[in-house]
Amino acid sequence: MVAAEHKSGLDCNVLVLNKHYMAVRIVGARRAFSLLFRDLAEVVSLEQGEYSNYDFESWCEVSQFRRNFESDGQDWVSTVNFYIAVPRIIRLLFYDRLPRSEVKFNRRNIFARDSNHCQYCGKRHPTSELSLDHIIPRSMGGKSVWENIVCACTKCNVKKGGQTPRQAGLTLIRKPVRPKHNPLVHIHLGHQRYRSWKQFLDHAYWSVELK
Repeated sequence: MVAAEHKSGLDCNVLVLNKHYMAVRIVGARRAFSLLFRDLAEVVSLEQGEYSNYDFESWCEVSQFRRNFESDGQDWVSTVNFYIAVPRIIRLLFYDRLPRSEVKFNRRNIFARDSNHCQYCGKRHPTSELSLDHIIPRSMGGKSVWENIVCACTKCNVKKGGQTPRQAGLTLIRKPVRPKHNPLVHIHLGHQRYRSWKQFLDHAYWSVELK
């Protein structure tokens, strides 16, 4: 059983690919290690611009080398006897379903799309201080769809009330749209530790014709 060396180790996220190397979801490090240990997945590691594959045993061996020579480039967890690097990407060995093509319409993804910024004043707020606002109020026939809901801080939401932005003297910072890709993924890509995900999340990488 692995235990955290630093809190951030097991709290890291891991990109999961299906057996055909298509990104299907993001999981926590605990779940990733469980899949690796049960031989249901393998590590896909970016090394000098090339991707290499490791089962759990060989990843443990690679981790020992990296611990000695490249420890700053990894997040770590410790077992009773050794340290193991948290993988950035794993590949499911027996799962061949295609990833979801449609982003779920839920509160978390709306907050991620708007990057926790109030779409009226432009200020960033903690999730607890934001609400979801119908641009065209439901009382006026406004629907609960991507294009009609934005994040709004308490102050702006109160000012807007049951009016349209124009009626309330407010202006939208950005026109809301339906995301083409999971907005949470793009948040992760902004962090250095998740840069190796990019190739697998770029739709063009999979759709371009090979010459």
